[in-house]
Order: sequence, then C-alpha cells, then structure tokens
Amino acid sequence: MSTGDRRRELVDVALEIIATRGIAALSTRALAKEVGLSSGAIFRHFASLDALLEAIVDRVETILARSFPSLELPGLERLERFVEARGAAVERHPGIPRLVLSEQFLLALPADGSARLSAVVKSTRDFIRDCIRDGQEEGDIRADVDAAALALVVMGSVQMHALSRAKPRARKREARAVRAALATLLQTPARSQSSARQART
Repeated sequence: MSTGDRRRELVDVALEIIATRGIAALSTRALAKEVGLSSGAIFRHFASLDALLEAIVDRVETILARSFPSLELPGLERLERFVEARGAAVERHPGIPRLVLSEQFLLALPADGSARLSAVVKSTRDFIRDCIRDGQEEGDIRADVDAAALALVVMGSVQMHALSRAKPRARKREARAVRAALATLLQTPARSQSSARQART
C-alpha cells in the first residue's frame, strides 16, 4: 500500500472510531489495533496525534466539498442534489457529522483545525441559503418565508438525519422521508395547494 493510501486508510479508520466510540476513544494505540499495526508504525505516517487530527480535518473538508453540486444548476435542483449528495457522504463516513457538530472534538483540535471545521459549517449554511434565494427568484421555492430562516430548517434537517443511528435500510427510508418533507416545506404556496387538490381527486 502506498504511503498516501495508508494515510487515507488510517484517517478513515480514525473517523470510524470517532463514529462508533467517540472522540475520547481515538488514540494512536486504538488506531494501531484497528488496522493491525504497531503504535510506532502510526507515527511513521503521522508525527503526532495533532498531525492525525489535522489530516482528519483535511479529509472531512475534501469529502464535504464534493457534496456541493454545480452553481450552474437552478436553485431548487442544486439544493435537492446537495441534500442527496451530503446524505450519501455522511452515510459512507458517519463519523463526519459527529465530528463537525461535536463541541468536544472542536476543543480537541488545534485552533486552525477547529476554525476550518467551523468554516465548513458556515459555507454549508451559506450554500443552502443561496440555493433557496435563487430558487425563490426563479419561482420554484416559496418566497413568503425568509431564505435564511428556510436555510436553517433545511440544514437542521440534514444534520439530524446525518446523526441518525438507524440501520442502513431504515436510514434510506428516513432519507427519502426527509427529502419529501423538505420538498413539501419549500413548495410555493400555489404549488402546495395544487398538489393538495390533486391528492383529493
């Protein structure tokens, strides 16, 4: 295994430890045990626990950045794709939301890493808000509610789903239900009334 692949494996296993046992359980000894290496071998890839934590922040930034769809898409479609992509990303790496939303982890990080994760949260909120504003201007998203307020509701829904401990099949059902609920919430009042009339006929 190349050095880069081994480092990525160690970071992903560290994320898994955090997801299943919490940040307090992450140590070079625990990581070494999970991957079948000696603690000394871990230090060949990461000079310190802080270096490992920085690498985890790098990995989280990379994974989450990939969930942002093209800015060329219409607002509503961009938002829908984002919700789906972000859900898939955290399903593959359940440690990520626990890290990003954990005060304990932010305090454990070097200051730069903590600031970078906080910036990821802010960029996500800004992205969602901009999608909603664009969708409102395009007439696809209700404009009778402030875009920033709707963004908080969408972000909260995505975060709570990300933190779900449901089994994989139940998570898929839950994800569909969350997307359907958000679609209903974001509908323009005229479309919402039209959908209700169609449902009654």
